[in-house]
Amino acid sequence: MALAKQRRWLTLVWVVPALVLLVVFVYYPIVDNIRLSFFSWSAFSPAPEFVGLQNYKNMVDDPVFWRSLKNNVAYAVVSIIFQVGISLVLAAVLEEFVWPKMRSILRSIYFIPSVISITVAGLLFSFIYNPRFGLLNRVLGAVGLESWQHSWLGEQATAIWSIIAMSQWQSIGYTTVLFCVAMQRIPTELYEAAKVDGAGRIRSFFTVTVPMVREMTTLLIILTVSGSFLLFNEVMVMTAGGPADSSQVLGTWMYRNAFLADDMGYAAALATLIFVLTLVFAIVQMAVARYRRVEV
Repeated sequence: MALAKQRRWLTLVWVVPALVLLVVFVYYPIVDNIRLSFFSWSAFSPAPEFVGLQNYKNMVDDPVFWRSLKNNVAYAVVSIIFQVGISLVLAAVLEEFVWPKMRSILRSIYFIPSVISITVAGLLFSFIYNPRFGLLNRVLGAVGLESWQHSWLGEQATAIWSIIAMSQWQSIGYTTVLFCVAMQRIPTELYEAAKVDGAGRIRSFFTVTVPMVREMTTLLIILTVSGSFLLFNEVMVMTAGGPADSSQVLGTWMYRNAFLADDMGYAAALATLIFVLTLVFAIVQMAVARYRRVEV
């Protein structure tokens, strides 16, 4: 009995410091940010002024907010298609169709972009997208597609999509490698049983591979969508939200209101919304995944 009690105290000794750090640096800032979203204040305000839901009303009436939210949603949809859907197919191709000695080489090639700094990748693609000497427009001109040439980061219709394309290039290799790891853990007996039942490679992919990597798929969907609403660095490096706020996302719009417009209350409301969106989606996705697991 005394030994069990001693172990409990030792467990608390290890757990309490981590809990204190979480409370001080994670939970308290979240709660305080929610509180400050009900105030009007700036860095030079003598004291915050309580305004209730006015910051949230301003958000609803703000056209740039809706454009930013739309851009985040577009980024999330494209990211799910490429970083989850295409990555899953690419990983299956690597594991099933590629010569074993080439797999590690190709995995490394796909993974390399994900270790490049976002700032470096953003600057690299800024040169690629340059309307005068950029590689993309030169290639389009060389193959006779001059009508497809654009000022990719300088036009409202193409700016956000150019950023999204760069981000997919950088991230798809990372998720592909994660799917490869998940597939390597699938027992070979399942594929052999499917083969005995007359299933080909495509059918085995849908009946064996997809169900067996469901947990990894769920995790990547949560991370991908959460990351989509936390998008910041790519936009700041490549366009800073321009031109004419066409590539603004919630993170950059929050930054501009906080540190350029000095409207801290409105920025806190935006931060609260980002937190709620990511939290709700993660909870819903985990609940759906748990329900499917029980159902199976």
